[in-house]
Amino acid sequence: MLSTALANRLSARNIHYGWAVAGTTFLTMLVVAGAVGAPGVFIVPLQKEFGWSAADISGALAIRFLLFGGMGPFAAAFMNRFGVRRMMLISLSIVIGGMLLSLGMTQLWQLVLLWGVVIGLGTGLTAMVLGATVATRWFSQRRGLVMGLLSASTATGQLAFLPLLAGLTESHGWRSAMLLVCGAIVLAAIVVLLLMRDRPADLGLAPYGDSAIQPAPAQPASLSALLMTPLIVLRDAARVPTFWILFLSFYICGASTNGLVQTHFISLCGDYGLAAVGAASMLAMMGLFDFAGTLASGWLSDRFDNRWLLFWYYGLRGLSLLYLPFSDFSLYSLTIFAAFYGLDWVATVPPTVKLTAQRFGPERANIVFGWIFAGHQLGAASAALGGGLSRTVWQSYMPAFVGAGILCLIGAGLVLLINRGREPTLAAA
Repeated sequence: MLSTALANRLSARNIHYGWAVAGTTFLTMLVVAGAVGAPGVFIVPLQKEFGWSAADISGALAIRFLLFGGMGPFAAAFMNRFGVRRMMLISLSIVIGGMLLSLGMTQLWQLVLLWGVVIGLGTGLTAMVLGATVATRWFSQRRGLVMGLLSASTATGQLAFLPLLAGLTESHGWRSAMLLVCGAIVLAAIVVLLLMRDRPADLGLAPYGDSAIQPAPAQPASLSALLMTPLIVLRDAARVPTFWILFLSFYICGASTNGLVQTHFISLCGDYGLAAVGAASMLAMMGLFDFAGTLASGWLSDRFDNRWLLFWYYGLRGLSLLYLPFSDFSLYSLTIFAAFYGLDWVATVPPTVKLTAQRFGPERANIVFGWIFAGHQLGAASAALGGGLSRTVWQSYMPAFVGAGILCLIGAGLVLLINRGREPTLAAA
């Protein structure tokens, strides 16, 4: 395989193959995130073409968010059992299938089925647990930095594609923009097929920063046992208070990012006379700031108390969201918002993953994080639906944005309740 030859060449230069795996994962999460974020550009065009309301479209997107998160714990178990590479290829195949079929949709139920159920299931088979699995499995050192890099790919993919997609949508229609995303997914699938490996032991390597090769642990033999594994892990994790604090804080994280800003920011700016391309450019700017902020967060999470990092991230995000309704939506005020808000779009992920691995151990950390990420997507679904209802009922997105800002301030205080001392791991629970 190409991966074996490349691993040997990199090893001769004293470079661990884990960095190639991280790069492949970065590309995959980037394009999957682009698929997740793309519908934010399409809300207004779909309203104009089919006459659907913002609440109708938001309902379909809420289903996608729920499945994107709800599949996380089971996706982690599937990765452990069937391999990361195989699950990545299955996920990408389902997503591109749903997108291609949606090019011909004409009815609302088709939107719900394809954009809600099919794409939700496809993206959920990897979701954020893919990054957590790769970071914890391939890296004993630099784990926070790698998780920061992979987390940044998610926001960058969700936001950086948007100006291009908005421009294509305005000039050639939303279907042309959808085809661009499909092309990017095909490219990522080819790279995964050529370069991805499941574990360092597959190449006779130890994780980066470790000296011992770690063989794959035993996995459930039957499908029923495999499906029960995430539920058993949830039962055990639910006994640890840290799990619920991280779950609730990540609920707030999802409500204040993917569900609200990613989904409704372009439509919000349209209410104030800002064109879709200009609003998408602001989201892309947030993505650039987030890339830097999340990388910095990964670096910081290896060196400082992760509870206090989360405190500052949620607090600053809340203040940014509370500032937005009182701005004049000029280029200057939106740039200020994009900079401060963008710096911690997903900066919360590296500290959350680090706290999860510390409390629950490296082997089960990806499944536990999958359940925590389910909380994130439950929050995203609530905000996606709530934002659409706010716009439909009150003709304004402002109640949703102010509510999200207040939730973030609550989350800032919540994370400080995490016990700094090490709680019992699942093995001891």
